[in-house]
Amino acid sequence: TSTNIAWTFARSGYKTLLIDADMRNSVMSGVFKARDKITGLTEFLSGTTDLSQGLCDTNIENLFVIQAGSVSPNPTALLQSKNFSTMLETLRKYFDYIIVDTAPVGVVIDAAIITRKCDASILVTEAGEINRRDIQKAKEQLEHTGKPFLGVVLNKFDTSVDKYGSYGNYGDYGKNKK
Repeated sequence: TSTNIAWTFARSGYKTLLIDADMRNSVMSGVFKARDKITGLTEFLSGTTDLSQGLCDTNIENLFVIQAGSVSPNPTALLQSKNFSTMLETLRKYFDYIIVDTAPVGVVIDAAIITRKCDASILVTEAGEINRRDIQKAKEQLEHTGKPFLGVVLNKFDTSVDKYGSYGNYGDYGKNKK
């Protein structure tokens, strides 16, 4: 979903950066075709490379990515570092939108740490995979960061399972039934 949001902003003409901040288990690696061999967020935050080496142009106009990089032994410490805050401050000067994809909320503390350094958050969940109570707890965790919570995106919802709310079910609504 973060990829789709970033793609939409870029295609709308906004200079957009997508940061893969899930340094434990990146699922975005390889989604975009990098024009050059790059290093990632782990390497920059560890101080082994500079930001310009991790910033990657893609085959989509206006869309740039910073991939997660190698698996970090302690991603939480890297995300809490001054390097992460400084990186975001610097990048805000050059991009209209910065989308940061994180590890799942509630599994590790990373999402809450990152959200505190961002302008707002969106919770993405997959239909049928997480119960409502856990979604509510994740939402509350994001709200407690003090940053605006914009809402929940529900992925992989099968509309054929539940027809409630579809226009087709209201065909007889308001008709006099005798």
